[in-house]
Amino acid sequence: MKLKKQVTVCGGAIFCVAVFSLYLMLDKLVLFSTSCDVHPHFFPPGTFPPNRIEQLEQLLEENHQIISHIKDSVLELTDTGAVPPSGQLPFRSANGSWVLPFDGHPTFLSVKPQDCQFAQGRRGHTDLQMLDIYSLLKFDNVDGGVWKQGFEITYEPGAWDNEPLQVFVVPHSHNDPGWIKTFDKYYTDQTQHIFNNMLVKLTEDPRRKFIWSEISFFAKWWESADMHKQEAMRKLILGGQLEMVTGGWVMTDEANVHYFAMIDQLIEGHQWLEKNVGVTPQSGWAVDPFGHSATMAYLLKRANLTSMLIQRVHYSIKKHFASSRSLEFMWRQSWDQESGTDIFCHMMPFYSYDVPHTCGPDPKICCQFDFKRLPGGRVNCPWKVPPHSLHPRAHLLLDQYRKKSKLFRSKVVLIPLGDDFRYDKALEWDQQYLNYQRLFDYMNSHSEMHVQAQFGTLTDYFTAVYKANGVPQGVRPPEYPVLSGDFFAYADREDHYWSGYYTSRPFYKSMDRVLESHLRGAEILFSLAVAHARHAGMEGRYPTSDYTLLTDARRTVALFQHHDAITGTAKENVVIDYGNRLLRSLQGLKRVIINAAHFLVMKNKDVYRFYQTEPFLETDDGRATQDSLPQRTLIELDQSGPRYLVLFNPVEQDRLCVVTVLVNSVRVRVLTEDGQTLPVQLSAQWSSASQMSASFMVRLPALGLAVFHLYDSADTPMTLRSETLLRLTGQGQTAHAVDPLPLRSQTADPQLFYISTQSLTLGFSGTTGLLESIHRKDDPQEVKVQIQFVTYGTRSSKDKSGAYLFLPDGKAKPYSQKEPPVVRVVEGPLFSEVVAMYQHFQQTIRIHNVPGVDGLSLDVTTMVDIREQSNKELAMRLVTDIQNDDTFYTDLNGFQMQPRRHFLKLPLQANFYPMPSQAYIQDSHLRLTLHSAQALGVTSLESGQLEVILDRRLMQDDNRGLGQGLKDNKKTANRFRLLLERRSTGNKSEGKQPTSFPSLLSHMTSAILNHEVLALPVLPKKRGIPPLHTFTPLMGALPCDFHVLNLRVTGQIVLSYTLFLPPTLFHKLYPSLALSPCLFFQLGLSSLFRNLDLQLLQPVSLSLMYSSPPLANDSSISLEPMEISAFRLKLR
Repeated sequence: MKLKKQVTVCGGAIFCVAVFSLYLMLDKLVLFSTSCDVHPHFFPPGTFPPNRIEQLEQLLEENHQIISHIKDSVLELTDTGAVPPSGQLPFRSANGSWVLPFDGHPTFLSVKPQDCQFAQGRRGHTDLQMLDIYSLLKFDNVDGGVWKQGFEITYEPGAWDNEPLQVFVVPHSHNDPGWIKTFDKYYTDQTQHIFNNMLVKLTEDPRRKFIWSEISFFAKWWESADMHKQEAMRKLILGGQLEMVTGGWVMTDEANVHYFAMIDQLIEGHQWLEKNVGVTPQSGWAVDPFGHSATMAYLLKRANLTSMLIQRVHYSIKKHFASSRSLEFMWRQSWDQESGTDIFCHMMPFYSYDVPHTCGPDPKICCQFDFKRLPGGRVNCPWKVPPHSLHPRAHLLLDQYRKKSKLFRSKVVLIPLGDDFRYDKALEWDQQYLNYQRLFDYMNSHSEMHVQAQFGTLTDYFTAVYKANGVPQGVRPPEYPVLSGDFFAYADREDHYWSGYYTSRPFYKSMDRVLESHLRGAEILFSLAVAHARHAGMEGRYPTSDYTLLTDARRTVALFQHHDAITGTAKENVVIDYGNRLLRSLQGLKRVIINAAHFLVMKNKDVYRFYQTEPFLETDDGRATQDSLPQRTLIELDQSGPRYLVLFNPVEQDRLCVVTVLVNSVRVRVLTEDGQTLPVQLSAQWSSASQMSASFMVRLPALGLAVFHLYDSADTPMTLRSETLLRLTGQGQTAHAVDPLPLRSQTADPQLFYISTQSLTLGFSGTTGLLESIHRKDDPQEVKVQIQFVTYGTRSSKDKSGAYLFLPDGKAKPYSQKEPPVVRVVEGPLFSEVVAMYQHFQQTIRIHNVPGVDGLSLDVTTMVDIREQSNKELAMRLVTDIQNDDTFYTDLNGFQMQPRRHFLKLPLQANFYPMPSQAYIQDSHLRLTLHSAQALGVTSLESGQLEVILDRRLMQDDNRGLGQGLKDNKKTANRFRLLLERRSTGNKSEGKQPTSFPSLLSHMTSAILNHEVLALPVLPKKRGIPPLHTFTPLMGALPCDFHVLNLRVTGQIVLSYTLFLPPTLFHKLYPSLALSPCLFFQLGLSSLFRNLDLQLLQPVSLSLMYSSPPLANDSSISLEPMEISAFRLKLR
């Protein structure tokens, strides 16, 4: 009788799903007709294009498939009788996989369907596409004469008779905020003297100019300067003698950095300048990052800069661009269909930004005009021809200026004059400025030379270029080319590719991302807590002094984006200094988070009390030192009562996931706030016999805090123990179980073994314990996805791999060790995992038995320790049958995807690229994405392969100035998510298109990897815990293709940054629900935040320096795909 009732209920469910699916199809048709009213040129009203009929047929077919799928599931349930006895207990199905009780809320991602498919739409035309240029170039490195990497430059003497050559000599000093010395040591020894001399020497002559970029140093000087010095410096800046270029906290690296941190360091610098000086940067200056990203161009454009300059580009590309006079171009984003992202870019043509390589093509001559190298000084010219002064030599210098100008399209030439930490002595200011002014006076007074030479700033130069071309600032001059793409990998000479730093010191690359996630979480919770405190009239009782901790952390994150910090290319003592700063800021942010969470989860705010010395919550984990791995906080349970746990979800969608905490008892019971008991999976904590890992499935509100109760109570049927199997290979090896967790052992055999969930089945090698295959439940085919480990050595010649360079001794060799690995297999209702333990690494692959995003990818953690190795680099290689040929895709700064090709004409190391957050390979049927929680170097050297360098230990310097190898390796946890997606049959391969996009599922997978749930235990109180409740800040979860980048407080104003990401049609979570992209999205901010009133809504530029008129508070904001928009909000 009971079985019949179940069949009846399930049959009714099928009928409901069928009706609802047909409704969805009709809804799509209605949406289509309404949404496309704004595009009347598509087709006449009342007609129905053939592709809509095909889509309707496809929807009917998908509807049929899902109903068949549900029928099969119902039959399976009724046939096996696998219905949970109480409807709530976890149970095993007939195939052995665990089935969990579910709360019935949908787990798919909601997207408003629009018929406009941005991700697959047309692309705007560009004259220069970097992937095409790579295909075109020979990379043959022919000797070019005095310009060794270029060619001989000639000109007609009368070329400037009608229009004189305009020369802008731009003095500069490149100051690294940490490299050979620490940030503070550089400031004390050199940088402060540069500023002090600058103040005196620029004031002496109004014709003198200078540019500065690193605001971190400038802010430090400003804080120690008296009011008179500050006012004198402000006068120089506002008067145009001193220009702040880019204006970021640092000159950021562009390979390893995430766009969150790129924006944050830009905001920090720009806001400081606006507050203290009242100036807005106009031009970007990036002479030392080791390769250049299109993301930086986009961010500068969104911050309202009009022009930018780059330097470190592959010498063959520079030569190619110089030969076609394309060194100045409009840099356009690859997805841009028009020109809205264009920014004018100047590429420096020669080897370096130092004086010998900036006046013209002949360094031997240019060095003679670096007057710091005059005889008797500490610096000389390697070409053995010292500087001489003046008139007879003016023609020699002008010849270099003219030759350099022939590489560009205007008769305006830029001549940088500086180097690292230059102008720290008053003598150099006099040597350079007095001698050059004499040269200028001589040139300008001789009309037959047809030249106008002067000191200038970077913006002076760009302004002259625009004026010469008759266009406004920032507008494309006629006939100037448009470029899309990026400039990785960088080589400065021969086959010396700077692709090693993509991985160097991965421990700190990982720590940086943890700090970034905590900074974002702390900013959001602090903003919400302050707004709610203000709303409740309790602003005076909330610890707003935590803002100081936020400021410190912002500046630490910003400092670490420096191109010798996150890159792993500083000296060991400098790395320790960076690490201590990162740890101090991480601890401060954890304090901000627990203080904000304390206020927000209080049910009755009247009883809220804050005591600095008596925190209400504990942090989720802690680090003993700057170079140690985090240790989870232990929650001690006893019979006296419950322990309370607050969980923070940093993503802007509701989240269904498995959370693991550390407890001291196997008698664990977990309850929700309203008293529902949750299934718990207990696992051994292998480092301690007295501690256990308790895992349970939770649903958390978007950007919210949820409260749970943990009890030490008698065993319940909802608490299940993991089953652990040790696969041992040695004769006579045994394993002893530690009561009460079951453990058994068996002798390993070469046969494949499997673990599975309701969504995935994974196959593993019986010999290696490493992954062999992935089988998705909704896919009839098992897919080969094999993990291998390989090692690279370094060359035996003089030039070897180091912190910057990757110079391998040939192809990688398989990793091998004498003893076979120990393999541990853990299975349970919430997760299953396989741990393979090798001498130099330990890999854990875990799958979660959870509906939705968290259950559709593999959680991969590789603990690496190569401190015993010498001149070795360890890589993880994925081997599949995916036929991607020579094409693969890597992300730029976590913001956009860049197609790559493996070129056989290039050396192996040239085919590695930065992977800040993900890389994938694909063919017409499958896509395999490796999501990463830290920046690493990646490549695809064979069809079907994806390879990532995990760590590198190198015993020597690579002759790029560092003077050290990489010998301070740490035990490092590299964290990944591996996602296999079947591409829709309607999608053709992207081929060689310059654009590609992750799927929506991929976006969400990246978000949950990079923004983990924080588990914050409530500390026991003698007087008891006041009532707590879940904090749900948003009126509803945001669409999954919409990302709140930050909520940032400045003074009394809360600032929101939002990013709209374009999904693709490649992946469908459910057959009946296509995750379609939208051409635009509207959001009403007035109704976004629960229990808060919106009092100001004002669009601002990305770094907040330019404001548009405020909008009506009830306005809806519209965002274009891939658009980052910033708004100033005031919430009460």
